[in-house]
Amino acid sequence: MDFLQHVFSLPRSQKRILSVFIDSVFLLLAFWCALLVRLDDTSVLGNSAYWSVILPVLPLSLFVFAKLGLYRAVLRYMGLQALVAIIIGVVVSTIALISVAFYAEANLPRTVPVIFAAFALVFVGGTRAIVRSFVGTGMKRVGEPVIIYGAGVSGRQLLTSLMQSHEYHPFAFVDDDISLQGNVIQGVHVHSPSIIKKLIKQKPVNKVLLAIPSATRAKRQEILARLEPLSVQVLTIPAMSDLVNGTKLYSDIKEVEIDDLLGRDSVEPRQDLLAANIKAKVVMVTGAGGSIGSELCRQILKQQPSKLVLFELSEFALYAIDRELNATANELGLSVEIIPMMGSVQRENRVQAVMESFGVQTVYHAAAYKHVPLVEHNVVEGVRNNVFGTLYTVQAAIAAKVETFVLVSTDKAVRPTNVMGTTKRMAELVLQAFARENNQTRFCMVRFGNVLGSSGSVVPLFRNQIANGGPVTVTHPEITRFFMTIPEASQLVIQAGAMGKGGDVFVLDMGKSVKIVDLAKKMIRLSGYEVRSDKNPEGDIAIEFSGLRPGEKLYEELLIGDDVTGTEHERIMTANELYLPWSEYSNILNRLDVACHEFDHEAIRDILLSTPTGFAPTDGICDLVYQQKAKNSTAAKKVINLVS
Repeated sequence: MDFLQHVFSLPRSQKRILSVFIDSVFLLLAFWCALLVRLDDTSVLGNSAYWSVILPVLPLSLFVFAKLGLYRAVLRYMGLQALVAIIIGVVVSTIALISVAFYAEANLPRTVPVIFAAFALVFVGGTRAIVRSFVGTGMKRVGEPVIIYGAGVSGRQLLTSLMQSHEYHPFAFVDDDISLQGNVIQGVHVHSPSIIKKLIKQKPVNKVLLAIPSATRAKRQEILARLEPLSVQVLTIPAMSDLVNGTKLYSDIKEVEIDDLLGRDSVEPRQDLLAANIKAKVVMVTGAGGSIGSELCRQILKQQPSKLVLFELSEFALYAIDRELNATANELGLSVEIIPMMGSVQRENRVQAVMESFGVQTVYHAAAYKHVPLVEHNVVEGVRNNVFGTLYTVQAAIAAKVETFVLVSTDKAVRPTNVMGTTKRMAELVLQAFARENNQTRFCMVRFGNVLGSSGSVVPLFRNQIANGGPVTVTHPEITRFFMTIPEASQLVIQAGAMGKGGDVFVLDMGKSVKIVDLAKKMIRLSGYEVRSDKNPEGDIAIEFSGLRPGEKLYEELLIGDDVTGTEHERIMTANELYLPWSEYSNILNRLDVACHEFDHEAIRDILLSTPTGFAPTDGICDLVYQQKAKNSTAAKKVINLVS
């Protein structure tokens, strides 16, 4: 073993010289063994005629092996190509042996070349196969033992990649395919998933590597559900698309994507709807650097608009998405002009100037403050950005004669219990009001729930808490949320926008709601830990309930009423909901504007309550400035009372 390790550690040039020398010995041995088998006479070893036959054949054979690339193949990863090279080389060597013997009149028995070819294949090819197998089963015993789930092409590629490192030792394969079970791949046995618990205890194993990049999300969820109770860390290889385009390697294993736990198999998007408002048009995305805005930009870029205007308040976020999109455009060979524009949607003249200067035809309005507790603590800014920012962007779009305006809304706008949800519902009312005015712009809004991996998602918070050893904090044991992947949500937003006729409230089919505490438990178990609880006090990570935050609801809804109809897309519905005409709604917004300007939080609360948004707050006014002023006022009164 130590000798082989030393050989494999030699420089590549030295290993090639060693291979040539060994093959020379093998070919000589094959020739003399063939003669001995045929003639059964050791005196032939001293026959100069036979030496004159094999010596010219030897360099010719080695030359053919070299030309066929046999000495460029890495022995421990030798595959079909090397085997073909050996067979062709031996055939050429045998033909050369027959030719030299004929012209040298060496009186070589006719069966000797056939026997020589058999021995040469065994010596040159067989020994390589034995060493390769020995290396695969014997040398790779270092590193942490792991089980590879999936013994297909991806699993075998992952095994080969892991053989190059000392981090992991592939202990076993498991695969659902019955035809693969019982096989041995590079010394690693393939087992049925039904005995995976036994395999984990046998070693013991703390990690399972998923090597099923092309499996449907439903299939992956089924597998994860099977692995979850075992409390082993589940890692996965990159998606097939990343492997194919070369951006990722099989060895780039990572934590299981939360999409596999919660997401669904997305419906194939309709290309006609994706391209309708984008292809060869000037498209603008507000909030282009945010979670939804940035993904919208990525999806829009693929549809090849003539220009893509990125409107963003955050300088760093704008820099990051602009750089990413330009790199993508260059990589894909797209001739899309990407225009990074800094600005706030609260400055109507800036928004209008940008739209008019570049001739914007389609707007996706994703700019908003979406974090519920932060908006509760900063009410005026939440109202200014979400309500008036939408109003000013809508008015700018009308003035700039934008063709289509799509608002990205939220399920928190339905019967809201917080300021954020209320402001998003009021933003919807802005579009509904202007949709019924006489203008050239077609307005619609798309409402959906939480997206996986967004800046406000619980998923990255849970990951950090698990990595730090816990506890994992959940606000309430009964809290549930809808989840959707960001790419799916963005594609559906674009498709819904293409279906709008004017004033439409589109609602995305979010699937089933998810209990957050169940999500936390799944993430803990699939990270290789056990949940600590009263029933399991020896567990690794506890779940603590911190209580609902200001304005937070236990359950989210997507519809205000029951008046919902389907559309031509199976995951997009349209809701018919209450709206206010602009003549009436404008008076409400004027009063709200004055209240915000004067920081009159009581008036803001009264206006939000009186507007038909369904606002039903669960907390008092939580604005931090308002509360601090109240404290200061109380302290001042105490001082006055003491003085008097």
